[in-house]
Amino acid sequence: MNLILKEYKGILLSWTIGLAAYFLSQNTPHWLNAILLALLLGMLIGNFIKVPQAFQSGISFTSSKQLELSILFLAFSINFTQIASLGVSSFSLIATLVLIMLLLTFYLANKAHCPGATGWLVGFGTAICGSSAIAALAPSLKKKDDDVAISMAVVNLFGSIGMLVLPLALAGLNLNSLQLGMLIGGSLHSVGNVAGAAYGLSKEVGDAAITIKLARVALLSPALIFFNFLVNRNEMNGWKSYFKLPWYLWSFIAITLLGTFIQFPTIWLNLMETLGKITLTVAMAAIGLKVSFTQLIQSGKKGIAFGLLLFVIQIGILGFMLFLLGSNK
Repeated sequence: MNLILKEYKGILLSWTIGLAAYFLSQNTPHWLNAILLALLLGMLIGNFIKVPQAFQSGISFTSSKQLELSILFLAFSINFTQIASLGVSSFSLIATLVLIMLLLTFYLANKAHCPGATGWLVGFGTAICGSSAIAALAPSLKKKDDDVAISMAVVNLFGSIGMLVLPLALAGLNLNSLQLGMLIGGSLHSVGNVAGAAYGLSKEVGDAAITIKLARVALLSPALIFFNFLVNRNEMNGWKSYFKLPWYLWSFIAITLLGTFIQFPTIWLNLMETLGKITLTVAMAAIGLKVSFTQLIQSGKKGIAFGLLLFVIQIGILGFMLFLLGSNK
């Protein structure tokens, strides 16, 4: 509490921008969601208005702690009983896809010469659940705020494009509801992207796609452990080091397990979803305040190209897996 009181100026500025973005986004086009809007507003203020030095430590505090806190709210959307209804084959397909995407992300990021940790963050967000996955991975990487800003912008950009384009591309194909749900839920970046794309086709496709998407989100903790091993394996001392998860991930695991045995009230789940969106939006406002337009433009081109490459690869692998499953029946 004393720290919050000490850093209140930067915290208050971040929250003001974040809340403004959250409420303004309700009247903006779907592609300009609260996260992107908060990033843009933060950058506009940070680049064109000289923010006093007294605000800087509070802004840094908000950007890091709000990212961590947003993961807790995401956990309430996971229910392992619902995910179990997918069956072993469907869940195994999703787990295999995530594993392949993480390996590709690790090895292709360097070859694509993505600046800093941008490539890793973009790939991790593409493989799991967009912005929330980036928020979970960011604290364990040596990165700059530019890396987080670019990766957040990239996954939101392609998530929004995919939400509009993918249903149109799939509508003319002779696929059943589960196959359509698998392609949409297994490839789009956020739960909102998946819902917007899948329910536009039908309720059956929407229900299947959301369940598939939640299976990807449920893989966040094991994916983080595995990716942390890939990235930091030369700096770790013993295998136990890889399982030293930060507090917010242990809390994420605990909440998801609790939600499997306890039915949370709908009003509570809706509240947690709203708080999660607001928290992540505020974090993006704080990150935006610390990012320069020049650095973002210089680094963003490679991040966008890498994000597009991974998005296309992910859809291609998923389509190939479904083809193999169909040909074996």
